[in-house]
Amino acid sequence: MKNIFASFIKNESGATAIEYGLIGALISVIIIVAVRLVGSNLSNTFDKIAKNLT
Repeated sequence: MKNIFASFIKNESGATAIEYGLIGALISVIIIVAVRLVGSNLSNTFDKIAKNLT
């Protein structure tokens, strides 16, 4: 029983998977924020161009 418990304590694959999941979530949030900012700026730019063309 001690061997099973000791191997469970030494196994870090679950912690590594959680860390990768958190890194992936953080990268996703950064990408979403960047796309929204660029999209808003791009929309404003096209609106200005459209107003100047008319």
